[in-house]
Amino acid sequence: APEVGCGLRPPCPAPALLCGLLAAVAAVAEGGRALPQLSDDIPFRVNWPGTELSLPTTGVLYKEDNYIIMTTVDKEKYKCLLPLIASGNEEEEKDYKGPTPGELLEPLFKQSSCSYRIESYWTYEVCHGKHIRQYHEEKETGQKINIQEYYLGNMIMRNPLSEPEEKENSKDDIPTKNIEGQMTPYYPVELGNGTPCSLRQNLPRSSTVMYICHPEAKHEILSVAEVTTCEYEVVILTPLLCNHPKYRFRASPVNDIFCQSLPGSPLKPHNLEQLEKQQEMLKMPFRRVKEEEMPSTKEEKFSSIHKPVAVGSHQLLTVGTTHISKLTDEQLIKEFLSGSYCFHGGVGWWKYEFCYGKYVHQYHEDKESGKTSVVVGTWSREEHIEWSRKNAARTFYLREDGTQTVRMVSHFYGNGDVCDLTDKPRQVTVKLKCKESDSPHAVTIYMLEPHSCQYILGVESPVICKILDTADEYGLLSVPS
Repeated sequence: APEVGCGLRPPCPAPALLCGLLAAVAAVAEGGRALPQLSDDIPFRVNWPGTELSLPTTGVLYKEDNYIIMTTVDKEKYKCLLPLIASGNEEEEKDYKGPTPGELLEPLFKQSSCSYRIESYWTYEVCHGKHIRQYHEEKETGQKINIQEYYLGNMIMRNPLSEPEEKENSKDDIPTKNIEGQMTPYYPVELGNGTPCSLRQNLPRSSTVMYICHPEAKHEILSVAEVTTCEYEVVILTPLLCNHPKYRFRASPVNDIFCQSLPGSPLKPHNLEQLEKQQEMLKMPFRRVKEEEMPSTKEEKFSSIHKPVAVGSHQLLTVGTTHISKLTDEQLIKEFLSGSYCFHGGVGWWKYEFCYGKYVHQYHEDKESGKTSVVVGTWSREEHIEWSRKNAARTFYLREDGTQTVRMVSHFYGNGDVCDLTDKPRQVTVKLKCKESDSPHAVTIYMLEPHSCQYILGVESPVICKILDTADEYGLLSVPS
């Protein structure tokens, strides 16, 4: 069922029942205490489970006596079980006497652990409580490794966990950061005394590390941004803060309302059934029916591991991580290398589609105007080979035993749509990297635009780890034998 609201949004389906029902949520009292005023910030979804009702065991709570009887204009009656949306978070925060955020993060700092983020050129290293380093390694066959590096901040003078906690109980003193439109609380740790910055009279670089609660995270670097010249913000996702109610992850879940028909009434209101049929008919003309337009591998679905977030400076456009398939590794590799299985990524207005050996597209889908697509680059084996003679198609990583393995391959896709700014075709360099993950079919995609209409598309996945060593001198990949 759709999420519905009755404030500033368009009228919801069957307003006599649903909008009245949602308004009732705000009016019902629980334990003599009125629930908060109804807000469109809290999404609701009305479910019609029929005779079989199985309430969720996690998330929003339900009580058997927290219901209302609703009657439609056709005299159909329903018993609707309401969620306890006022679940006492405010009281929990007020009464919290547990460890401070600094104490919760203490294991991370004492373990001397480091987190890494690999981008198209730079790798970022955050050694918690010690330093932040930005570096790039280059190694050609038979030569030593050349490292270009900058320290974006070092922890000096004091323990990172010894920050004053006198105002810990004041909610207003907890800073927040806007992540995808949601103000998210974070715990800041300042690092200074980094590499001198030539653009600021050799003042040292400095950074603020923002620790954010995410229950499924493993201390990943979500983003690195240069907010002003040589001053940086680094966002770290960690589960350690989630034990503190003021920093707890709030996923803004949809609040389900369960409505069961009373004797003599249909399982779902007649008018609502008719409305849903009409809406379904209206969607028909906009469905894609051409076989070549259908997503590959029979509509495999993409679902977020965590909410993708735009990161970095203005040049770093998008980043997102997705689960890509239930296919076996062998099937997936074959379909990926044949170009029939495409990777998708991106947040905001533009999304990106990468089909190996075929093309890179950016596109925007709108319910009213349909799909707008721009060709960023198309594949030509000959053009890529010519490009690879002047550019490194492979970069290598030296193992501890002295042998080397391919770390990344780069492919050139040219002849995209003509760019209005340059009057030249768009082009993109696709960088395929090995990135280990607990999710074997996870893919991270990000795009940069270092020059107008000349792009870099980074694609990182454990899937790529399995095929990098098949790269020939031109970086072309094949199915492992």
